[in-house]
Amino acid sequence: MARASLDYLRQQLEELERAGTALHPRVLELHQAARTRFDGRDVINLASNNYLGLAAHPRLKAAAAEASMEYGAGSGAVRTIAGTMTLHRELERRFAEFKGAEDALMFQSGFTANSGTVAAILSKEDVIVSDQLNHASIIDGARLSRAEIQVFPHKDWAAADRLLDETKDRGRRQLLITDGVFSMDGDIAPLPDLVQIAEKHQAIMMIDDAHASGVLGPGGKGTVAHFGLDPSRVDIQVGTLSKAIGVLGGFIAGPSHLIQWLVNRGRPFLFSTSAPPGVAAACIAALDVIRDEPERIDRLWTNTALFKAGLHDRGFDTGMSETPISPVIAGEETKAVELSHLLWEEGVFTPAIVFPTVARGQARVRTIVTADHTEEDLREALEAFEKVGRKLGLI
Repeated sequence: MARASLDYLRQQLEELERAGTALHPRVLELHQAARTRFDGRDVINLASNNYLGLAAHPRLKAAAAEASMEYGAGSGAVRTIAGTMTLHRELERRFAEFKGAEDALMFQSGFTANSGTVAAILSKEDVIVSDQLNHASIIDGARLSRAEIQVFPHKDWAAADRLLDETKDRGRRQLLITDGVFSMDGDIAPLPDLVQIAEKHQAIMMIDDAHASGVLGPGGKGTVAHFGLDPSRVDIQVGTLSKAIGVLGGFIAGPSHLIQWLVNRGRPFLFSTSAPPGVAAACIAALDVIRDEPERIDRLWTNTALFKAGLHDRGFDTGMSETPISPVIAGEETKAVELSHLLWEEGVFTPAIVFPTVARGQARVRTIVTADHTEEDLREALEAFEKVGRKLGLI
């Protein structure tokens, strides 16, 4: 007979089921693509972060296969013992170049890059000034650091300025941190203003560019490039290798002494086996494709404009979105879940996003277009949105 120790979790799960907000991830049966198959149904996929369509690009698949055959399926160790391979260092060199930084360090995910770095560079005597809608990995890293956490209203750089001023004590380090593109709303941080006030207060400036790398700025170099800022004015750039890059992992780009400190004190780096060689090789190939096929970024933004205009013309609320992330806000959680379900029945896959990922009353489906969507895909999806939106009274 099973022990009753965890029965309270069963009860809480039942509450989620009754509320209609329990998560039951759908299973992908083919490769990640603009049109693919989940749970036996062929659908238009508006759910993935595969912005540039690189997840199944032939050059990435070939690089992963060749590296696996030459170097093996896994690295066999953490980086600081025996798991640093030539492919890891080459990828880091390439990412530093991509971001205009002195050096870069690969982590196992964007989440661990954020949380591990914030926790490693600050202590309980320090202060973190963080945007209200920053990613969960930033929040967790801030908590792990034990530093004082001050949160400013979303994108309110003047409020951030005041918080930095109020918490300025001699010998106390300050970190100003923001997402570049906010993952649930698709809007862009006011980075020039934040950089200016960080310099004013001599605070560390850190940006999580997970949804901007490969998407924003010339050559997809991110939010810093989007605003034409000198990369040296942003101390720490965080990114992921699993979105526009199409593979897996995260990275930190910044001064070489920061990177060396993280090698010595970044706990996810120190205590996790390094990425398989096939992953590193595929990421290097992705950077080559981004350089060699700039039309992918152009197509991403053309598709974004088409789809976003279609949603607006039909009267949907897409919030503050400025990027390929276009939330369709339904309000109540049950309505967002029903919106997602009815779209699925129409052949469009876009899961509901509910509390605690977003605030109560702001439940939505989050759509993401990619470079690989065709105009036909997007117009068909818009027709489904119109049909379902009218049925639910959203438009």
